[in-house]
Amino acid sequence: MDFSSSIACLVLTLILILLLYSSIFQRTKTSHAKLPPGPNPIPVLGNLLNLDNKPHKSLAKLAKIHGPVMTLKLGSVTTIVISSPTAAKEVLQKHDVSFSSRTIPDAVRGHSHHELGMPWIPVSPLWRSLRKICNSHMFASQSLVARQNIRSLKIRQLLSLVRESCDNGVAIDIGKAAFSITLNVLSNAIFSVDMIDPSSGSANEFKELVWNMMEEMGKSNLADYFPALKMIDPQGRRRRFTGYAGKMFGVFDELIKTRDLFLAGTDTTSNTLEWAMAELLHNPTILSKAQEEMDKFIGKGRPVEEVDLARLPYLHAIVKETFRLHPPTPLLLPRKAEEDVDLCGFRVPKGAQVLVNAWAIGRDPGTWDNPELFWPERFLGSDVDVKGQDFELIPFGAGRRICPAVSLANRMLQLMLASLVHSFEWKLEDGIGAEDVDMEDESGITLRKAQRLHAIPVHRTNCC
Repeated sequence: MDFSSSIACLVLTLILILLLYSSIFQRTKTSHAKLPPGPNPIPVLGNLLNLDNKPHKSLAKLAKIHGPVMTLKLGSVTTIVISSPTAAKEVLQKHDVSFSSRTIPDAVRGHSHHELGMPWIPVSPLWRSLRKICNSHMFASQSLVARQNIRSLKIRQLLSLVRESCDNGVAIDIGKAAFSITLNVLSNAIFSVDMIDPSSGSANEFKELVWNMMEEMGKSNLADYFPALKMIDPQGRRRRFTGYAGKMFGVFDELIKTRDLFLAGTDTTSNTLEWAMAELLHNPTILSKAQEEMDKFIGKGRPVEEVDLARLPYLHAIVKETFRLHPPTPLLLPRKAEEDVDLCGFRVPKGAQVLVNAWAIGRDPGTWDNPELFWPERFLGSDVDVKGQDFELIPFGAGRRICPAVSLANRMLQLMLASLVHSFEWKLEDGIGAEDVDMEDESGITLRKAQRLHAIPVHRTNCC
């Protein structure tokens, strides 16, 4: 055996020893706890083989067998998975303080992102200060009203991009267009400047950069399941995240140190708009109903204004239905138990990771009739909203760590969707039929379409 082979064997042996030690140590810590039920773990790996590259779906399947409060052993990490509105309310409201800390994915530690990114830092004086700035200034009702003209300008820019594709008879990448507009709305709210030119190639480069970061944060990482491996970053996720973050933060740092809001606010909103448009193209009858509502309450030939949104209940229902089926963060950002907690008759041990499966909750047949069906009518006349008080629909989370930009994100999503639907008819490329629209997802920390949505806009008769 040559020297390099000997070194490789030695390294593998050390890794196996570390994995085994970590697994035994963690098992000893939690063996006396009355944990929720779950699939039987195997030595060292635990339940890692029960997961696939779409954990929100594999965890939802396991929850149907083991229940809405479920224990998995992901390597050496005890993980509690929540899959029902009742259990989510226990975690996010009743025991919100006990679960207010985060489990930090190892990739996020790249570029010290976990020390400055507001979604990741612990509840602390720094976190409270940042939260106060968000709630009292950037995303307060008065601030949103004051910046309405900026959002109107950005919507006109969006329509201009779409109109150019319309005039040329070519398809537009809806997610890319929405991303650039959303990014500039957010950058204007914080810095009073546009970050990128929506018509330039930089928009697509920036979007892919953000997605790459989200993917590294959300994909399976041995260092997350076996903390002893963090020192060697075996899959290189932290190293790659550091490279992506360095490129993006290099732009942000010219303006301000606070940067996480951009990751959360741009990728999630543009992804949700893309899902909404995909559902409408997949369900043309619903698209027609939405256009009929806008023609009636806004009128043909007039662009949508923000004040019009209050008169469009069917549009609101479409947005809620999109959030239900395609939550921006299918597994809400992971939480960590700060102490032993009694939860739904079980014990969550201190240090356990807690995952709330918003994707599974949105498709729970005990809560929703025909849960796999895109049917906005289910929300007409309903008081269920996305602001964190109705735990059957929590796309932005709930409790003290709910997304601070929920009002802006919801408003922008409604305004962009209404403008695209009211101003244009839409057809798919290459003669693809509505029934053939690809609705498969791809998961990082956020949820996006596996196949990008390209659609050809056509001017509506007598419309803007």
